[in-house]
Amino acid sequence: MEYLAVKWVHILSSTVLFGTGIGSAFYLLAATLQRDVKVVAAVSRTVVLADWLFTATTAVLQPLTGLWLVHTLRLPLSTPWVAWSLGLYVFAIACWLPVVWIQMRLRDHAVAAAAAGRALPPAYWRLFTAWVVLGFIAFFAFLAIFWLMVAKRLPWEG
Repeated sequence: MEYLAVKWVHILSSTVLFGTGIGSAFYLLAATLQRDVKVVAAVSRTVVLADWLFTATTAVLQPLTGLWLVHTLRLPLSTPWVAWSLGLYVFAIACWLPVVWIQMRLRDHAVAAAAAGRALPPAYWRLFTAWVVLGFIAFFAFLAIFWLMVAKRLPWEG
């Protein structure tokens, strides 16, 4: 029963992590492309909050529950699909950490621009470009991790 509970938490937290990431990215992207500074300021505040409440907590739960499951199943960390999942997770989180910092800067730029009645500054757009690039990279890394969790084998293994 304990195994199923931890597996459930692992699956649920991966869903929250991925879903919050996709949802936050969609709303900030849509708001930014509207170029309404007040909307961008409001949405970016919410995106930063959602990242701290949901993404950060599930980003910690994922490796804890995953390693517990691997230990319980007595799978070596060198098992190919496990090793690739862990490596991709570290890579995805390495992309996400700067994204969090970028989102806070985007929020600050948008709030300041809205308060001053100005358009989003060039610094916003430079950071936004980096945010999009890192977000896409992390997105595909997480998709690969989902595949590995389900298939429990590498794509090139027969």
